[in-house]
Amino acid sequence: MADIAKLTALIAPEAEALGFDLVRVKLFGGAGDITLQVMAERPDTRQLTIDDCAELSRRISDVMDAEDPIESEYRLEVSSPGIDRPLTRLKDFADWADYEARIHLAAPIEGRKVLTGTLKGVEGDWITIDLPKHGLMTIGFEQVGNAKLVLTDALIAATRPLSLDGVEEEEIEDTDDIEDTDEEALESADIKDEG
Repeated sequence: MADIAKLTALIAPEAEALGFDLVRVKLFGGAGDITLQVMAERPDTRQLTIDDCAELSRRISDVMDAEDPIESEYRLEVSSPGIDRPLTRLKDFADWADYEARIHLAAPIEGRKVLTGTLKGVEGDWITIDLPKHGLMTIGFEQVGNAKLVLTDALIAATRPLSLDGVEEEEIEDTDDIEDTDEEALESADIKDEG
């Protein structure tokens, strides 16, 4: 597979030219079913509109066609990070302080592979998280394998969509009926997605 650092170096200038922050570049899938996933956001809203995604997708496609860094066929997926977004940059851990996150560690710490708790901030390269029943824990950014926000009522309330155009009024009213998600199923999906 192609080198993520090389792909990021090709894609980042295209996002920056549009005024977007690049959140993540990820390549996953197997032979004949490779996906290049690009997540970006506007710094002021932390979201992208459909038109933003389309414009960034066109720019990335042009660069990828010219440079051809992926030897096989692939699918390009451009999106905003979503509500339960991945935390890929140190600034994400600072920006989302006081929200719940799940951090999969690169290597176990004190016998733990996963930390779930409330982000408390960043100092230098150190992230502080408040773990239920265990209190505050500080880890180095380099110890993070992958991380994402946990979908909570507080997070939903804090991340309003830019526009509700195209959403039926009934869909907006039915958000109270959303059931809690099975945490094990989510973790399993995250692990499969890493492959």
